[in-house]
Amino acid sequence: MDIILKYFPKLTERQREQFAALLPLYEEWNAQINVISRKDMEHFYEHHVLHSLAIAKVISFAPMSEVLDVGTGGGFPGVPLAIMFPDARFTLIDSIGKKIKVVSDVIDRLDLTNTKAMQIRAELLDGEYDFVVSRAVTTLGEFVPWVKKMISKTQYNPLHNGILYLKGGDLTNELFTFRHKVKTWDISDFFEEEFFETKKVIYLPL
Repeated sequence: MDIILKYFPKLTERQREQFAALLPLYEEWNAQINVISRKDMEHFYEHHVLHSLAIAKVISFAPMSEVLDVGTGGGFPGVPLAIMFPDARFTLIDSIGKKIKVVSDVIDRLDLTNTKAMQIRAELLDGEYDFVVSRAVTTLGEFVPWVKKMISKTQYNPLHNGILYLKGGDLTNELFTFRHKVKTWDISDFFEEEFFETKKVIYLPL
């Protein structure tokens, strides 16, 4: 939890309580369902919560923004972002039912009234969203066709509506198609931990 306060010291008391509650909740669920790898639980706040919050270093979602988290898995990056931006609205989707069961319980027990979870594939979802966020579910070239029809044309935010994607490694080939539109940030510019050395936030306006 200290690592979150290190980079986000101005959290409200409620946000601090919600972030602090995450670890015991996921430990409880992980004992039943392997949502997060056992060895990764030792670095839960760094590898999952703080990584998700890299998106909060490039945008502060305006009130009433609609944000869709595709392939949310155990709830990342959606749950940490929903805590960080209580006035925005978050929809977290995954095709795997047991993961959505966990996420739904986490949402209920944190009383995240701005958040809902659904078991559905992205290409089957109807609705309009200002931003789609995700943590490396597939290549960007495959991801864009799933979600581009859902991007709203109404603008509330300083960044143009589009995709905010968390991914690591050498992305030269993957981003070549989008090179004239895409913008990337090195997460190591925000967070000094070694884990973030090769990780990026990728932004693609749509």
